[in-house]
Amino acid sequence: MATLRPRLDDGAQTTVHVAAFPRDRVRVSVARLPEPETLVHWCRRREHHHAIVGGFFVRPHNAPLGELRIGGTPVEHVPFTEPWGTRRACVSIDGTAVTIARRPDLPIVPAGDLLQAGPLLVHDGASAITGADEEGFSAGAAQFDSDITDGRHPRSALALTDDHLLAVVCDGRDADDVGLSIGELADVLVGLGARSALNLDGGGSASLVCHGRLVNRPREQHGIELLDGRPIATALVLSLAA
Repeated sequence: MATLRPRLDDGAQTTVHVAAFPRDRVRVSVARLPEPETLVHWCRRREHHHAIVGGFFVRPHNAPLGELRIGGTPVEHVPFTEPWGTRRACVSIDGTAVTIARRPDLPIVPAGDLLQAGPLLVHDGASAITGADEEGFSAGAAQFDSDITDGRHPRSALALTDDHLLAVVCDGRDADDVGLSIGELADVLVGLGARSALNLDGGGSASLVCHGRLVNRPREQHGIELLDGRPIATALVLSLAA
């Protein structure tokens, strides 16, 4: 577990929490939480040592937003507004193989687990944030509280380097922790050696649990700290093979 304090172009700073897992030992699985619950409480009840928030959800019942599959079986969810549902990026898990890519670059009916979020942050080792609204998060902002790609916020991401899987969360919405823009997050991940990376749910939902402890400090829109984070709908569970 590492903590970084990158200095941004305007001199501001934020705290970035990075959990690195060897790719040849980590096992990743998608989980649908049966009831709205904070990630850290759910992990403690289920005895999961490491996990990161998954995809977006629709309140008040926390229905998953975006395609979701567990064990090859579709899980009930609210689709993204078309045409964005067929374009937005996913993490796909088939046994020990983990792939991060936009939906058209994955099998139509993938085996194993799949969680859709986005946008894609890193592709082939370079930032995938070009300024174009390729996955429609600005055009489709009505399905969210706001345009999630606009401004600096607490954010979460999953990334793959040549040797490691990275679970990354940044703090934000505080004078000492301004958060990251979507482009700044991509740049941080490239600097960490990411070959591919996916944006996960952020804001008050940004949560990373390591060794059973919530390592970041989630905050609501107006800076109110959420001591255990916000109840979420899905998670990515990370476990290490012996």
